[in-house]
Amino acid sequence: MINLVIKPKPINKENFRKFGDMITTDDIKPLEINDGYAKRYDGIANLDAKKDDGESIISIFSALKRSFPMKVDMMEKHPLGSQAFIPMKETTFLAFVAPAGDKPDLNNVEAFIVPKGVGVNYNSGIWHFPLIATEDMNFLVVDRKGEGDNLVLHDLNKENITLEFQI
Repeated sequence: MINLVIKPKPINKENFRKFGDMITTDDIKPLEINDGYAKRYDGIANLDAKKDDGESIISIFSALKRSFPMKVDMMEKHPLGSQAFIPMKETTFLAFVAPAGDKPDLNNVEAFIVPKGVGVNYNSGIWHFPLIATEDMNFLVVDRKGEGDNLVLHDLNKENITLEFQI
């Protein structure tokens, strides 16, 4: 049995790159549109939904606030497509991830603090704990719909993994 206590660190584009994209407008030059009344930021995440003729869909996940310290009792991955989470109002949330593989590599799990105004996009096959909201919140989610098994669950109940965070 493994005993792990994980404390999340602040996310940035570099430290999250191996797991996916940090969805932010930082460092992206916008295009002015709508006669100057709006700005468009392109290329903020690399969505992947086309495996096995899948398609991208947009959903709303209504997440409940988590309590900390939190037991990490499972992880999931989506082998056929990426999955993006964008809060529908400014909030902080957490991302708990492990590299792609047959099962989560518990020696390489990481947790990130995702600040207000930022989202995340998990690459296809990245292990992650489901949405970790720090307040009751709706999230816009972009992921894959289509044939094939795009959800793999891994039970971690026999392990002792705790995520610590101060709100």
